[in-house]
Amino acid sequence: MKITGINPTVITSKYDDAIKLFESLGFEIRHHSDHIDDRVPISTRLKNEDGFIIDINKSDKFPHDITLIRINVDNFDECYHMFKERGFRDVNIVNMPYYKGAHMISPSGFNIMVMQHIKTVR
Repeated sequence: MKITGINPTVITSKYDDAIKLFESLGFEIRHHSDHIDDRVPISTRLKNEDGFIIDINKSDKFPHDITLIRINVDNFDECYHMFKERGFRDVNIVNMPYYKGAHMISPSGFNIMVMQHIKTVR
């Protein structure tokens, strides 16, 4: 398994405020995904001139904001099972035509999102 990217993600009900905060810090919107269903939130990726990336996801599902580490990998199943073997539990698993993802919580309480983008042939 190879890590292909890693960055922080904020999950918040105050989505617009979070976007504005990071824009005021010099971040610019690079990618936006609309709400698909209850499992896939509205999401925006921001990047600054130094190449730092942060994702902001909108969700009213949690009683407070959550910050997690997003880990993009080339083999979701291998990475997912590695974290499960280490005691991580699932919060949400998503299988879409273009990616697989799992929000997981460690035994000590920190949050990660394991994700594999699936390349489609056109």
